[in-house]
Amino acid sequence: MAAKKQVLGRGLGALLQSMETINPEADYNTSITASIDFIPLTSIEANPYQPRKEFDDQAIEELSQSIKQQGVIVPITVTKGEKNKYILIAGERRLRAAKQAGLKEIPAYIRVATHHEMMEMALVENIQRENLNAIEIALSIQALIESCKLTQEQMSEKIGKNRSTITNYLRLLKLPAAIQIAIQDNTLSMGHARALINLESEEQQLGIMKQIIDRELSVRQVEAMVNEIKNPIPTKSKAKAISNKPLPEIHAEFKTELSTKLSTQIDIKRSQRGKGTISIPFSNDKDFQRIIAIIEGK
Repeated sequence: MAAKKQVLGRGLGALLQSMETINPEADYNTSITASIDFIPLTSIEANPYQPRKEFDDQAIEELSQSIKQQGVIVPITVTKGEKNKYILIAGERRLRAAKQAGLKEIPAYIRVATHHEMMEMALVENIQRENLNAIEIALSIQALIESCKLTQEQMSEKIGKNRSTITNYLRLLKLPAAIQIAIQDNTLSMGHARALINLESEEQQLGIMKQIIDRELSVRQVEAMVNEIKNPIPTKSKAKAISNKPLPEIHAEFKTELSTKLSTQIDIKRSQRGKGTISIPFSNDKDFQRIIAIIEGK
């Protein structure tokens, strides 16, 4: 009875062709080898297309302890480099953990890969096995699209993500640098960022980002704030009393100054006769106490 083939599934496995389809005479730049061998750790060089820039030291330490007990269960993937060297395609966490565990060699799939394939595999492997931050994913997707001249539809098929997901990631790269850094630092979630994208003003985006951090706003609260900015709907009773004319300069300046001081978007309503209201929103009791302390000068 023939041995049952292992089903690798979509993603990294889908990029590794079956050994039965390999042509030994194929061109070096396009053929694939699926042989497994033990390679000295000192012979493996970093993947220049690795999308992940930071690694969780604790997670690597835990993996290192597991490797000491069980060994490396899943081989890394490499391609041949120059002068008996190998370039890592996928498995940097395993490689780092193996070094930390004191191993001298590691099991590896040795395959031939073009630069484009190396980028694809490194991205897919990281998306499936680790939580890349949204900016790392966006930058990697953009690099692949530009390098391989892919459409967003083709990109979605390669990494197993919906086209709308690809679009949402790429839109993040249009945000101000400060917001992108906050996403990388996990200060802002992708949900927060997607809400901020809908604002055209960079000043408004940065202002709300500050409020998200200072007031610990949820994604739903930010979505509501953005919606209110884009679609202001005054109540009927207020609509009659409030003039459509812009606020006088002294009122507008005070509104900006107070909003900055309180780190919240205050609102000023003024009728044609000069009567009006000043509204100061707060998200919870902690935020209320913060605002009161600022007003009282504490």
